[in-house]
Amino acid sequence: MLDHLVSYARTHGLVAEPGFAPKTARWAILCDPAGAFQEVLDLADPEEKGSPGKTFPRCPELSQPEIKRGGSGCRHFLVDSADVVALHAADAPDAKLHAKHAYFTGLLRQAAEVMPRLAGVAAMLDDEASQQAIRDQLLARKAKPTDKVTFAIFGESPLYPVESDAWHDWWRRFRRTLGTDPSVPLAEKEGAPLVRCLASGELVEPVATQPKIAGLSDVGGLAMGDVLASFKQEAFCSYGFVQAANAPVSEQIGAEYRAALNHLLREHSRRLVSAKVVHWFKERVPPEDDPLRWLAGSDEQDELNAQQRARELLDAIRTGKRPSLAGNRYYSLTLSGASGRVMIRDWMEGQFEDLVERIDAWFAHLSIVRRDGRGLAPPPKFFAVLGALVRDLKELPAPLETAMWRVAVRREPIPRQAMAQALARMKIDILGNETLNHARVGLLKAFHVRQGDRQMHPNLNEDHPEPAYHCGRLMAVLAALQESALPNVGAGVVQRYYAAASSTPALVLGRLVRTAQFHLNKLKPGHAYWYEGRLANIWSRIRDHVPPTLSLEEQSLFALGYYQQIASDRAGIVKPDSQETEVAAGPKETDHD
Repeated sequence: MLDHLVSYARTHGLVAEPGFAPKTARWAILCDPAGAFQEVLDLADPEEKGSPGKTFPRCPELSQPEIKRGGSGCRHFLVDSADVVALHAADAPDAKLHAKHAYFTGLLRQAAEVMPRLAGVAAMLDDEASQQAIRDQLLARKAKPTDKVTFAIFGESPLYPVESDAWHDWWRRFRRTLGTDPSVPLAEKEGAPLVRCLASGELVEPVATQPKIAGLSDVGGLAMGDVLASFKQEAFCSYGFVQAANAPVSEQIGAEYRAALNHLLREHSRRLVSAKVVHWFKERVPPEDDPLRWLAGSDEQDELNAQQRARELLDAIRTGKRPSLAGNRYYSLTLSGASGRVMIRDWMEGQFEDLVERIDAWFAHLSIVRRDGRGLAPPPKFFAVLGALVRDLKELPAPLETAMWRVAVRREPIPRQAMAQALARMKIDILGNETLNHARVGLLKAFHVRQGDRQMHPNLNEDHPEPAYHCGRLMAVLAALQESALPNVGAGVVQRYYAAASSTPALVLGRLVRTAQFHLNKLKPGHAYWYEGRLANIWSRIRDHVPPTLSLEEQSLFALGYYQQIASDRAGIVKPDSQETEVAAGPKETDHD
């Protein structure tokens, strides 16, 4: 995994030198060449809703150990928070904040040896009148103390000092004063133990603490970042190694995999519920040909055409029309944060062609007839499938969401837990006379298809071999019969008997069939004869094999038979009077899921 991340950083030209990293600044303090304050610039993109500001690809950065070695008040250079840069704090700045501000301006003065204009910037930040003017504008624009701030010098090229390379060598020298010089040969480092790097396989001096990964704060991580390999507690250390030496990588490799992960999380991640998925390809793939984008359903067009596009792309690969994709590979990483650590929930890789085939299979297995029986329901978004399992997505267990993503990508069986939860939610909908959810029913069907049930199709399966399926069909027809005979009845057959019939059909269905004779007597002879034929047809499939009890798997077959029979009836059935009508059974049809 680390090797692929390092390769991604290198092939995409990401900045991966230790001491440098991309940063996003929300505000810029504009001054003239002499260092006089002009105004505060808002760097957010006005055309992007919720824009965080302007990202600078190569900013100076210190690791946490370096900050500790830097002494009291040690801060970053050129880009820092508004409270440090301008003393823009919610309360009166304390001595600790003043120390950080002094360290920050001190770095500007030191760097003035290579960028003289920075001396004027430092003087501006130490001038009380200029400080107050900056704070007034930040306050008026509702800037937060934690917002990142940088500088702009009017008339200079480049406008932002952070975009200049004039300070780079100075910054490298400064980092050496903190004792982290990666350019010094390992042989010159007294007593430095050499170990094999996990990613490169070379003998290296391992970095003491691995770099922090940003972008997981909304899935359990910390705003300041999380560490991929952390060994703070002695119980997690082995063979006398301390800290990150237990999972050794060089400082350069650490910077590269961190650059890759941060870029993927920022540009190519998708949040599930309590985790994020990042994925990439060995060779670049156009967004419109990205199967995982179709799976997640980035937009309405993706949702409507996902399966069709998957099949077209698969055909193009197999016929040689897209040779560049034939040998491509995909990589998928599922991540979350936990107390400052990066949690790797899953890692997948494989052939691009296999991925397209599996995404096509995912949609095919989930396909289900519409509630009104008129064609198939649209392919569901992945989130719709997750939502089909619970009342609220926040209730979804974290391991289950990860497992479902793997099921879709790797064509694995639907977990029994997912089937059970979908079945329970469907039963609640049926008993409550609620609209039945397409994704929920499709998931029950997919469970059986992936268990090897070749008789399970999206529409009514009249020849299905399992009696449990036909018991569900029988329940749907009995409900329709009651509705035809007693259209204004209160609690119907479904509300009163579905729960018992779906678990103990032998105990319930015989009684309902005997009661159905009274309903038949209330119908016109031709209509009653028609219902008798339907009941007899279903009984011929069940014969004398009415199960006394049903397992969860059989209860899901019962639910599928019930649903598909209703959908078939709603598609329009020719009654004895040769008029096209719909049989009212189960929940009423609506236009939404």
